[in-house]
Amino acid sequence: MGNVSNIVKQLTKERDRIDRQLSGLNAAISAFAGGYGGKASPTPKRRKLSAKARAAISAAQRKRWAKVRAKKAA
Repeated sequence: MGNVSNIVKQLTKERDRIDRQLSGLNAAISAFAGGYGGKASPTPKRRKLSAKARAAISAAQRKRWAKVRAKKAA
């Protein structure tokens, strides 16, 4: 029975050692991915424009293009 308890102790020590290595690797991966835009850094959500705002932007863009076309025609 003493032999089995020694094996269990060795396996527990090995599990703890591997657990420390894995946590170190996870920390390294998180640091590396966070610096280079990986999954560790969440992407910002896009802001939504109202229909009125989109209409104002498109009207302003049409006005700018009309000015460009008027210069080409002249």
